[in-house]
Amino acid sequence: MTERLHRDALLATYHSYGCAEPQWRVGAELERHLLGPDGQPLAYDGPRGVAWLLGALAERGWTPKYEGQALIALAQDGATVTLEPGAQFELSGKPHHSLHALRDEAAAFAAQVDEILAETDVRQVALGYTPFADVETIAWVPKGRYDVMRAHMRGAGTLGHHMMKGTAATQASFDFSNEADAARKVQAAMRLAPVVTATFANAPLTRGAPNGWQSFRAFIWTQTDPARCGFPEAATAFSFERWVDYLLDVPMMFLHQDGRWRAANGQTFRDWMTHGDEAGRFPTWADWDLHQTAVFPEVRVKHLIEMRMADCVGTDEVAAFAALWKGLLYGAPHDAVNALCDALTATGTPQERFLTAARDGLRGRVSGRALADWADEAFDLARVGLARLAPDEAPLLDAVWARVQRAETPADQLLARHAQDPSVDAIRAFAHPSAARP
Repeated sequence: MTERLHRDALLATYHSYGCAEPQWRVGAELERHLLGPDGQPLAYDGPRGVAWLLGALAERGWTPKYEGQALIALAQDGATVTLEPGAQFELSGKPHHSLHALRDEAAAFAAQVDEILAETDVRQVALGYTPFADVETIAWVPKGRYDVMRAHMRGAGTLGHHMMKGTAATQASFDFSNEADAARKVQAAMRLAPVVTATFANAPLTRGAPNGWQSFRAFIWTQTDPARCGFPEAATAFSFERWVDYLLDVPMMFLHQDGRWRAANGQTFRDWMTHGDEAGRFPTWADWDLHQTAVFPEVRVKHLIEMRMADCVGTDEVAAFAALWKGLLYGAPHDAVNALCDALTATGTPQERFLTAARDGLRGRVSGRALADWADEAFDLARVGLARLAPDEAPLLDAVWARVQRAETPADQLLARHAQDPSVDAIRAFAHPSAARP
């Protein structure tokens, strides 16, 4: 019989995850929308649907993964392609020591997708929220996990389905050496999250019109299941013990047993681990791994530290996002980063600062200063950090840093383009992952 899980064993896994500084790498997760000429997202089914696109990638060397008869994911050389609930697609790249390699991987994948889509009228788009569609009309992809999640989110927040089917994000993951190093990085990331959200805000359109937010995606997350989103104390005052206890007490969303998905009906992992379920079954390590994927704070910790606070942006901005965090977390002086965090968080709550960033972008004011000023300081520190670690990577910050100094977000640039030409074709071209912005 397999030994039952217990809290100390779960805690011990976190102490096993760290690695030495020379082994630290950076990985990126890039979500994208696929929009037709009418601005509607490409559906999973159909002769030229998302399943067809995944099949075409499989013909080019990606290994397919199925759920039943449905092709739902791909893998190749340490990278994966997966689908979000509204058929947004995501590249989870392999981890890299070099940010240039990370950028090249993202650009090569975008080019591969473009090559396949060239025979269609569909284009990939880098925006934080679907810009034209009514989210209620977007079809769901055939994944059992999302069937359970769909029902859960209906009652867990007012915009849960908008999060699932309408949003797209940029994420990056980072290593740590031990608990103290993880705590330093997680706490800094949580405190700097509003600055980064504002810097990469890129979701100002809903149903073809300005929605009043710089990052509607970020606002949506504030209206999605508060038990598992936002700024939990376990992250803002991080330790492995606090994090494990947080995970043990967040109500589970779903279970995957005997190849089938079912709702967990609010049972906590702690209760399941202690008392078992109605059938007398106790959780396994696979169940624990799955549960860790069902919490969505702005910074999430598994065997890596995941930054989740940025909208979907173009390839060059993805590289800048990764470079910003690499410089701040891997190379910048710890005292200087902490001083910046202390000053930034002198007033207000994490939720208030985050909402300011989502609504006003870099023009929002936090602790007496514009977020653009805070971002400028963060970029300055990141450049110092990269100069120590990898001087050739510091120029990856330049394009974004230049617009930060103008207090300009990707959302501002998109709104200016929309004012000139609100057509679907214009927005699709402007928001392509490889498009150069002013």
